[in-house]
Amino acid sequence: MARDIGAFEFEILATLLMQPHDAYGVTICDRLKERAHRDISPGAVYTALDRLERRGLISSWWGEPTAERGGRRKRLYKIEAPGELAARRFEARIAPHLTAPAWGRP
Repeated sequence: MARDIGAFEFEILATLLMQPHDAYGVTICDRLKERAHRDISPGAVYTALDRLERRGLISSWWGEPTAERGGRRKRLYKIEAPGELAARRFEARIAPHLTAPAWGRP
């Protein structure tokens, strides 16, 4: 059985579950800041994204270059089935302490 995820990893997975389209490092970081109501280090986000990808919980690919980014490409992320399962397991462990589901499910 895979190692459990931590709270920060859960927050990233929950963010990807809530907003699965066009997720890249900056938007993930912005969404985490909105949810946490505090500053989140981009370095911590990218480190966690790398760790989650190595574990097979998320995947990433390079998008097309865009003019708005000066011709640079974005690295896009999506949650995979094992990542959704890990997030749901984490939520089940902390559910007694929550007042609402972490990613807005009824």
